[in-house]
Amino acid sequence: MNTLFNTQKYNKNNFFLIAGPCITESEEIVMEIAQKVSTICKRLEIPYIFKASYRKANRTSANSFTGIGDEASLKIIQKVGKIFNIPTTTDIHAHEEAAMAAEYVDILQIPAFLCRQTDLLIAAAKTGKIVNVKKGQFLSGPSMKFAADKIIQAGNNKVWLTDRGNTFGYQDLIVDYRNITWMKEIGVPVIMDCTHSLQQPNQTSGITGGNPTLIETIAKAAIATGVDGIFIETHPNPAQAKSDGANMLQLDLLEPLLEKLIRVRQAII
Repeated sequence: MNTLFNTQKYNKNNFFLIAGPCITESEEIVMEIAQKVSTICKRLEIPYIFKASYRKANRTSANSFTGIGDEASLKIIQKVGKIFNIPTTTDIHAHEEAAMAAEYVDILQIPAFLCRQTDLLIAAAKTGKIVNVKKGQFLSGPSMKFAADKIIQAGNNKVWLTDRGNTFGYQDLIVDYRNITWMKEIGVPVIMDCTHSLQQPNQTSGITGGNPTLIETIAKAAIATGVDGIFIETHPNPAQAKSDGANMLQLDLLEPLLEKLIRVRQAII
């Protein structure tokens, strides 16, 4: 895993960070976020991976924003990687997308709702890229062994697993931190998605809600539990974000949060 960050100066005792906007709304907003987060992570010596979805395939409403076009979006994400000399990731939704997206990014992310899709996992594995599988909201940590096994048996041992909470009733999620320990026992890096785990899905408005005031709580607990990396979607103005604004971290709050998380990390190592 360390070779992924060999272009960055980082503290090997720090967690790594996956962060960026939910989706590539525009090149301007993507570059603003990438520059800000990259600068913060350099100062704090945190390994950084830029994340943005090139397209949103899973939206509550048919009227929701889904992207600016696949190729245009992927080229912007690739440009971020080259300009800031950092690895990048995006999510894929069908097996035929794997090879296409792999031409532009370093890590392929499998959405939580799709973590059991065998053809998707195998297609991602065959690209040779790192495959980060988000744990389904309907699954336990130990059951993610089977998703990891599908990728490994397809000839790729570069598997990461990400927790993003479990369904709690119809319109809420809850984080069970036992899942971090259980997934680490599978023998792969484990990440905590600190923003999507605070979603409040299935709102009658057709727009997913969230509780971003608890991002710090989720992140601190994850670091204390021994997670390898954290995932945070961030935006200069979440209220104007075109996707998942209700659970994103405001960009100017990221640096003080990361400083606190480093102190938590130092306390447990």
